[in-house]
Formats: sequence, C-alpha cells, structure tokens
Amino acid sequence: MPTLFSRIIAGELPGRFVWQDPVVTAFLTNAPLSPGHTLVVPRREIDRWTDADGALLGRCMEVARAVGQGVQRAWDAPRAGLVIAGFEVPHLHIHVAPVWDMSDFDFGRAEPEDESALDDAAEKLRAALLELGYDQARDTDRG
Repeated sequence: MPTLFSRIIAGELPGRFVWQDPVVTAFLTNAPLSPGHTLVVPRREIDRWTDADGALLGRCMEVARAVGQGVQRAWDAPRAGLVIAGFEVPHLHIHVAPVWDMSDFDFGRAEPEDESALDDAAEKLRAALLELGYDQARDTDRG
C-alpha cells in the first residue's frame, strides 16, 4: 500500500511542490512549524533514514541544503532547521524550515495552515530557489 507521501508524489493527493528531480521531491507540509516548512522526500519508499543507501541519503541531504538556502533567503531567517523524526509517515522525509531559535523546533506548535497561506509560501520559496539558481524549482505544480 503506497504511503501518504507516495500518493502526494503521484498526484493522487494535493501537494505544494517546490523541488522536483528524478530521485527526490520537496513539498510544503500542511501543518508547518513556520511558513516555508518543507518536507524533502525520496520518490522511492524507504521507511527509516538509516535504511537508505548512501547515494540516496546524500541526494536527500543535497536537496535539503538547497531548500534550506531557499527558506533562509525567502524568510530572512538566520538558520535553516533540519529534523529527521520519522514517526509521522513511514516514508523517509527531512523537515526543513526557517528558524530563529530552538523553540522553533516544537512540533507540538505545528498547526494546519490555510490554503492561501500555503500557496503564498510555496511561491515565495520557489522564487528564492530559482534566484539561487536551482532550476528544479521550476514547473513544480505536480509531482
């Protein structure tokens, strides 16, 4: 049975994509820690990040770094936070979000965001990624 993330990637469920390449995608979470909170997800289903081969994990981290640069630029954040928790969905995913201090990592504060705010955040992040030279942010309307 496909994971929730596989269904988003396949276009069966909505997603606000900010990155597409043959191996990895990135899309905004609908319950962000802060505007721009993005999930970096391999297309291939792997439950635990510790089970990913080095090449795949390396590619996920490269994309997470790019998205991190984008969220810092788009929200003028001093840092891009990165978390691999692995409990919410059994499909490897890396949380990347603009952060200002340690309290920004409190997942208990994550709340569902309204559609227009998510759309605006996705556009803002795509624009920042394109400014940084990441063409993978172009044409990301669908997985």
